[in-house]
Amino acid sequence: MAFEFEVVATDGNARAGILHTPHGDIPTPVFAPVGTAATVKAVPPRDLEDLNIKLVLSNTYHLHLRPGDELVRDLGGLHNFMAWNGPLLTDSGGFQVFSLGEINRIDDDGVTFRSHLDGSARRLTPGRSMEIQRNLGADIIMAFDQCPNPNHRDEVQAANERTHRWLRLCRENHPDDSNQALFGIVQGGVFPDLRQASARFVTDMDLKGYAIGGLAVGETKEEMYQTLDDTLPSLPGDRPRYLMGVGEPDDLVEGICRGVDIFDCVIPTRLARHGAAFTQAGRINLRNSKFKTDESAIDASLSNYASQFSRAYLRHLVVAKELLAYYLISLHNIDFLARHVESMRRAIIAGTLQEYAAQFLPRYLRRNPVAESAP
Repeated sequence: MAFEFEVVATDGNARAGILHTPHGDIPTPVFAPVGTAATVKAVPPRDLEDLNIKLVLSNTYHLHLRPGDELVRDLGGLHNFMAWNGPLLTDSGGFQVFSLGEINRIDDDGVTFRSHLDGSARRLTPGRSMEIQRNLGADIIMAFDQCPNPNHRDEVQAANERTHRWLRLCRENHPDDSNQALFGIVQGGVFPDLRQASARFVTDMDLKGYAIGGLAVGETKEEMYQTLDDTLPSLPGDRPRYLMGVGEPDDLVEGICRGVDIFDCVIPTRLARHGAAFTQAGRINLRNSKFKTDESAIDASLSNYASQFSRAYLRHLVVAKELLAYYLISLHNIDFLARHVESMRRAIIAGTLQEYAAQFLPRYLRRNPVAESAP
């Protein structure tokens, strides 16, 4: 089936669109929860379907190491393996190689590293990344790239050159008749000229979509937003734009207003494992003693399964380290972000996105964005 993208409405730089994929349509903007090891932590696919989640991300590096991409292929591919019938996206494994593996050598052809699981020697190249992602069988796959420290210009420039070389190799290893959509990744740190040069190179490859990588890795929010301003105008308007690894509610507003279509992040489930939850009035830490007798739901604006439980009960589960806490808060956090993005899509279509942003951001940011400390 063809992979196609259409823009159905705009509001300023923001776009509402539809991605057509072999496993279903994805209304955009869209937030994708992360299923690193073929599972969104603590949340079964059934519940993701109930929440109307339209896209899930899984990780090439982790699935290659365990259980092995060839095993996943032999068991019917990632959709069958994890019993998820909707669209899937796999990243290239590059970020995890550089952040988790013990790097032995980086060269123009790939990376030699040691597994963080057992120390075994491994080699990941653009061609190998494409092969692994073919075995996994996701609808959207990513080119192999190098994610450098965003503030070190010399390092960023060298990583750009390598990322561009690797993208060319990925393109050569990606069949034109593939039913997987290959996205290229724009790098360049926080340097406008490097970002724009990378965008020119990547878009010249005429791919199905384009990602902005190397952000939310240590730069300030202001630097991230400025980098989006520097980069997005260089990306074609008829292809989807994907901001990798970003999922804070305020960042979703800022990204969508600038023209981003796709987001992913581990934050909803990671925060849940620490007892933190999103609300319209900011992030809260359910460990806090003030919730001990609070009979209200986490957030009255939502009506998912977790909404029937009080903050007092959820605090009890968190303090007692009951597994149900991780499930319920993860469910809530994923739903919060999905509904937040869905509301912005409706606002784009109605031409009221700026009003939505003007109402949401002051209310959400009036709280310290760092979760309140436990007693």
